[in-house]
Amino acid sequence: MYETIVKQPQEKVHTGLAGIDSSKLKKLRSEHLKACFNLIDEMRHKLEFVARIKGVSFIDDAASRSPMSTWYALETVEGKVVWIVNGAHGSIPRASEFKRLRTLVENKVTMIVCLGDSELYRTTFGDVTKNIVEATTMADAVSKAFYSSEENTKVLFSPAYENGISYEEQGESFKREVNEL
Repeated sequence: MYETIVKQPQEKVHTGLAGIDSSKLKKLRSEHLKACFNLIDEMRHKLEFVARIKGVSFIDDAASRSPMSTWYALETVEGKVVWIVNGAHGSIPRASEFKRLRTLVENKVTMIVCLGDSELYRTTFGDVTKNIVEATTMADAVSKAFYSSEENTKVLFSPAYENGISYEEQGESFKREVNEL
């Protein structure tokens, strides 16, 4: 059992642990716990490693459609990050939650690439990072992120905001564009 867990990337183990109700954990037998962690392999679009190209790693976190789930992704990913987000403008619900990301953006994020309008991100993070750009398509976003990245940078697609397109569709689009590089 432990060999399976050890082979998992740290972010998948954290996600698995977060999904286990601690009160039920005491009642589980080890084969049930092992099955839970094996299911983590099947999780798609949640801190899913896509590829490493010329020293740049690409991570699909399309399932993170709120600032708090994106906070977890940014907290989990180690090193410098180029963050691809869904664009947002004006007064959106939970806009104040984006402010909770400020410290992570200041310390980790080297660039924010917005799929669409960047107003919210410029307002919230413009004083801690000047490198905020807009992209019109996923291909454009992936290209801008890749060509702006240094070796050992992580390109994280973690939308942080609903945009009307399913996370599955956006995640598959992200992976397809990464594989086209």
